[in-house]
Amino acid sequence: MLQRTVKHQFSLTNRQLADFSHVVIGGGVVGTAIAAELQKVPGNNVTLLEQHEMLGMETTSRNSEVIHAGLYYPKDSLKAKFCIRGKNLIYDKLDAALVPYKQCGKWVVAQNEKEQQYIEGLQKNADSLGVPVSLVSANQAKRQFPLIRAEAGALESPTTGIISAHDLTLFFQAEFENNDGTVAINTKVDDVEYEASIPQYRIACTEQGSGEQFEITSDNIVNSAGLFAQEVANMVLPKERHFKSYFAKGSYYAYAPETPLPTSKITSKLIYPCPNPNASSLGTHLTFDLGGQLRFGPDLEWVDCNSASELNYDVSANRIEEAAKSIATYFPSIAPDQLQPSYSGVRPKLLSQEENRQRFADYYIKEEDGFKGFVNLIGIESPGLTSSWAIAEHVASLYHP
Repeated sequence: MLQRTVKHQFSLTNRQLADFSHVVIGGGVVGTAIAAELQKVPGNNVTLLEQHEMLGMETTSRNSEVIHAGLYYPKDSLKAKFCIRGKNLIYDKLDAALVPYKQCGKWVVAQNEKEQQYIEGLQKNADSLGVPVSLVSANQAKRQFPLIRAEAGALESPTTGIISAHDLTLFFQAEFENNDGTVAINTKVDDVEYEASIPQYRIACTEQGSGEQFEITSDNIVNSAGLFAQEVANMVLPKERHFKSYFAKGSYYAYAPETPLPTSKITSKLIYPCPNPNASSLGTHLTFDLGGQLRFGPDLEWVDCNSASELNYDVSANRIEEAAKSIATYFPSIAPDQLQPSYSGVRPKLLSQEENRQRFADYYIKEEDGFKGFVNLIGIESPGLTSSWAIAEHVASLYHP
């Protein structure tokens, strides 16, 4: 039995009722969106636990900030469903003055007959999903963006865009706090115990910095811990149902030639190569931020470690040569000395590298059998940013059908 050592800043009582109706573990964009959605429900009393000093400091702050259209994913997958719904919520409900975004579109470029067949298949998949796309011929592509190579044409996705991940997280945080939700930053979850007879969850925490330990109880738990989600899940589930953590690092590179070209002279759309099988990576693509700054990435590097706490986010200059080679397939004028290491992020993977080669990895979002109110979110990688709002709606519906 876990022992309460410090009451911390929460107002706790000795009553039988839990301190909170829901505890959401993990304050990335997905966890924050879920907390906001749950707190909207009358009678709910939700707290959001985040181990860092701010929300959205981990995977959320280390991605391409792309609003994905949803064209890559199998029709009946959660990734397709939540990506498309999430994209539509962003475009239909968000004020771009409040949360900056831009619907710039993108091309998936093909360089040979095999890749041409791939983008034609991608078009059929997009059509089946109701995602608007159109084929661009090689000649059209060359006329529109002469510096971009698309020898066998391109597939254009007009509903792809870019967004500020930071501002989207702040939007959900503001919604949550305006509805009297409680945010607990610098709060690390050490252990979770399920008290089935009540039923409720007892959560042992440490305040980062001070080292103070405290305990809270909750009727329900949402595990949205991202890179740490498997570790949190394993605190609750029996050993035979434990998850293994898998990580894939992606590095980004800044474009820094001696005489830089304005991004508008290169492209006004994001440029993606044809992706790896099962879309385990969408390739080292060309993106730009809302300020127009060009960047390339992420590449894909599987990381062999057992815990997210062991991850190293350094970008190795040794990978620049390989990145330049990949980029040159669609942007031939690139040279290795025009790339500088920028930043990296890590994808929380549900499947191993070998399993990813063999089958598509969908989101794992489930209330665990035998653990009432314990909802696990595992492998919430791309298109997680785009999907965040829709995932939040879905998780809320698990508790409030």
